[in-house]
Amino acid sequence: MASITLSTPATGEYEQPIGLFINNEFVKSVDGKQFEVINPADEEVICSVYEANEGDVDIAVQAARNAFEGPWARVTPGARGKLLVKLADLIERDLNLLAAVESLDNGKSTTLAKGDIQAAANCLRYYGGWADKIEGKVIDTDHERFNYTRREPIGVCGQIIPWNFPLLMWSWKIGPAIATGNTVVIKTAEQTPLSALVAAKLVVEAGFPPGVINVISGFGKIAGAALTHHMGVDKVAFTGSTIVGRQILKASAESNLKKVTLELGGKSPNIVFNDANIDNTISWVNYGIYFNHGQCCCAGSRIYVQEGIYDEFVKRFKDRTAQNVVGDPFDPKTFQGPQVSQLQFDRIMGYIEHGKSEGATVEIGGSRHGTKGYFIQPTIFSNVQPHMKIMQEEIFGPVCSIAKFTDEADAISLGNNTTYGLAAAVHTTNLNTALRVSAALKAGTVWVNTYNTTHHQLPFGGFKESGIGRELGEEALANYTQTKTVSIRLTDAPFK
Repeated sequence: MASITLSTPATGEYEQPIGLFINNEFVKSVDGKQFEVINPADEEVICSVYEANEGDVDIAVQAARNAFEGPWARVTPGARGKLLVKLADLIERDLNLLAAVESLDNGKSTTLAKGDIQAAANCLRYYGGWADKIEGKVIDTDHERFNYTRREPIGVCGQIIPWNFPLLMWSWKIGPAIATGNTVVIKTAEQTPLSALVAAKLVVEAGFPPGVINVISGFGKIAGAALTHHMGVDKVAFTGSTIVGRQILKASAESNLKKVTLELGGKSPNIVFNDANIDNTISWVNYGIYFNHGQCCCAGSRIYVQEGIYDEFVKRFKDRTAQNVVGDPFDPKTFQGPQVSQLQFDRIMGYIEHGKSEGATVEIGGSRHGTKGYFIQPTIFSNVQPHMKIMQEEIFGPVCSIAKFTDEADAISLGNNTTYGLAAAVHTTNLNTALRVSAALKAGTVWVNTYNTTHHQLPFGGFKESGIGRELGEEALANYTQTKTVSIRLTDAPFK
């Protein structure tokens, strides 16, 4: 097995697989090429892992095809469910290790990472419960025919996950795909391949047949492109940027018209009315933007506050932001670790400088934190105009813009003034206001008096340019099944 010994400050030494996980084995890539994985907290190399190219994708897809048409096809729905539940149990057992590994190559605080790993286990267990409840129905049309439908698996699913929630996104993709009887080839982000490779060991321990779940490390322009163009892949699920989502749709059209689901970017409005409980709202707005270092597709980065409480809100929000502890991911007190990479750090700092040059006011932050690692100060901009780049484009970092609104109609207009539609939030103590505004906002999820509280039972996905299809909940199952109609003639032919 291709593996090395690494160590984390939280767990000590552990065995880190570095190979491609294909057919329940960790193997070297076809050309033997590796790439470095960087610790974003100190900018040092953690290790190198094997990099998948087009040939490796071919091998992984064939392994998934052989499993789908072979032993996996004979596994009962109930048995599929038990395998997912067993995998969830093993992830819970190894929660501390998996969280530490995520902190190592992603940079998120171990406290938040533990929450992610628990949520991943919960998601897999949830879909384990769904496995034996994927049902068709009888359709009564007349006395001469017996008609029914079957919900059948699509086949081999190519899944491409992002670096911001490595193992959680792994579970969001694998759970519904496996529950419905598909096989998968999942490509992790090149910045954060380590936790998924550790979790792949648990796939074997749980008892999954070879080829059902395959995990490859590699780059989007090579392995990702090969997966999305592959004629042996029946469906692609992707979480990431809207720009790449467009490329995946194009790849589907240029290949075999594979089914596609996309969970893409966002520029989510967080709307605060005069009557909001300001203490609770400050906490949720802080969590809404700075959770996961702002590296969250649904981050509440556009904060609109009604003019009656605007000045007080800005002051108290600045005070709350100043309390966020930025630093070592392995320090239990840390809330915000480093950004994931030099590229992401430079991109965020570029947006901050652009905001300054356009005339927005930096209320707090606006600079690098420390001298080593990809740390950025939590940043609030005020005096922001709707046309400004920092108000229109997804920054994907600990940066938010705050602006006033006058009344309900103004809040709705401002909230919908974006090409995205992933999430939004409304803070008010008036239930009628909450219902009206949440109905008017063009977003796939609207939180009321809360933020970033996703749950495996609740569908998640975007309106407009924020995606196609839904993750999580019962709705995600539809992304991985196709309906077959069977119609049986019960009487003789009506003609001779």
